[in-house]
Amino acid sequence: MAAEKPSEVKPAPMEENKQNQADGGLSLEILQIIKDSQQQHGLRHGDYQRYRGYCSRRLRRLRKTLGFRVGNRYKYSGKKVTVEMVRDNRYLLLVVMEAERAWSYAMQLKQEANTEPRKRFHLMARLRKAAKHGEQLERLCESPRVDAKTKLEAQAYTAYLTGMVQFELQEWKAAMEAFNKCKTIYEKLASAFTEEQAVLYHQRVEEISPNIRYCAYNIGDQNAINDLMQMRLSAGGGGGMMAEKLEALITQTRAKQAATMSEVEWRGRTVPVKIDKARIFLLGLADNEAAIVQAANEETKERLYETLLADCRDTIQAVREELRTDVKQRAGDSAESGKVSNLQYLHSYLTYIKLWTVVRRNESMAHALQAKLKEPQTDENKRGPRPQDLIRLYDIILQSLAELSTLQGLEEDHTFQKEVALKTLIYKAYRCFFIAQSYVLVKKWSEALVLYERVLKYAREVQSKAKNLNNSLKDLPDVQELIAEVNAEKYSLQAAAILDKEDVAEAPVQQQVKDTTPLSERLDTFRLDPSLLGKQPNLVQFPPDFQPIPCKPLFFDLALNHVAFPPLDDKVEQKGKGGLTGYIKGIFGFGS
Repeated sequence: MAAEKPSEVKPAPMEENKQNQADGGLSLEILQIIKDSQQQHGLRHGDYQRYRGYCSRRLRRLRKTLGFRVGNRYKYSGKKVTVEMVRDNRYLLLVVMEAERAWSYAMQLKQEANTEPRKRFHLMARLRKAAKHGEQLERLCESPRVDAKTKLEAQAYTAYLTGMVQFELQEWKAAMEAFNKCKTIYEKLASAFTEEQAVLYHQRVEEISPNIRYCAYNIGDQNAINDLMQMRLSAGGGGGMMAEKLEALITQTRAKQAATMSEVEWRGRTVPVKIDKARIFLLGLADNEAAIVQAANEETKERLYETLLADCRDTIQAVREELRTDVKQRAGDSAESGKVSNLQYLHSYLTYIKLWTVVRRNESMAHALQAKLKEPQTDENKRGPRPQDLIRLYDIILQSLAELSTLQGLEEDHTFQKEVALKTLIYKAYRCFFIAQSYVLVKKWSEALVLYERVLKYAREVQSKAKNLNNSLKDLPDVQELIAEVNAEKYSLQAAAILDKEDVAEAPVQQQVKDTTPLSERLDTFRLDPSLLGKQPNLVQFPPDFQPIPCKPLFFDLALNHVAFPPLDDKVEQKGKGGLTGYIKGIFGFGS
């Protein structure tokens, strides 16, 4: 019995020791443990270095708990987990943590490889190491002590790591086969359990699907890019790793298609596009706009707008840097031809896309706020939308339109300038309308009425100028609806102003209620004041006000300088001139 005791390992009450004793086998929920660890230790924010440190610390704890030493502080001696050792599921967890540590280090290096390409070699070495640990886990799970569910999860995890290695090596067919094997296993596991338990497996399948479609595209399936776009739409308004992964795959797909794009036409002028970043952006512009139109909700639409604007800003920055290096040549071309260079015209086109996207995004947000304004407020404590919020949005729209009219290369395009001026009038009318509504809320009837008249003036001016520019009004708000709404608001305003006159007589009563005069100063006036019975009754004014008091008088003798005093010569003592005799007489008093 004494010899058998050392081989008995009592499982500690840890979270990872999830054993299923129904069939007498070891069980380890591999995917559940991995996902929980990733979400709690950095991967929620894409911090792979933090997750890698967690995996190292957990490995150290597991080895210490199991007595599984791999050397001392001076020397490392490799030691592998064998099938005979697997009497505790923590040995399986040990291999899982080794694979996760290698995988997280590879993902960290992938982020750093964008600026340091040499790190890609180290990345591939760590990915291969992770796949090797996955294969070891699969071999260990072939033991009869391990239950069927753990065996399937180990096979799926190994297939996923193998697919990641092949994906980075651009072996698309092998990567697609590995990912499909992983997807099939997780789908089978999801169908074998309840909906609550199957949620995690379905999430994993959704993560793998973009990689499968990207591999299919590289093999030759041209419809894969459309599938990726639909996946991005179905990702919803939230970001996260899934959305970032889809964006990266879509960008890589467009980069291959951009090789065939050489020029773009805008407002009758064809411009060559030699910058790769600009090619990729312009190639995906139509797809991004279509995705915005197909967005299911406002949150998704706003996220797509922000993504499009971010890509547009990066592209404009790349073109601007190219312009700086080509200043001399551009100056020579402008002097010879009298017009802006192709690169400058491309910059104007991209700036137009950015500014017009800002206009459309703010208009979409304004429509959403208008719908909320018309809804009744259920919670009085919660602040709802106000007309002032819409005024700010239309201010940004007007600012963007003002920048559109100053684009280089379009100063002499009279049609473009007329279109911008017409759009400016339309949005000025809407801005003025919501300013009037904000005045209505504070019962400034006369100011609101004047602003409503200004809205009608703008609307009529738009109608008179829009006869020759019907094509430019397709994507703009309908002015006729605004006119009808303004007329209705004017009648409502007049009625509210008449009713408000009846409330004028009640104003003095309200002022008396809000009067803060202390009790000592209104003893002759009767008024019910509940504050007198409270903890701080308003009895007297404290501290009291300053009161004027008389000050001590100051006297100034102004007549002294004008008084003529009488002579006093006869009263002044005359000194004698007797010499020594007079001095002696003076001593003895004879002279007095």
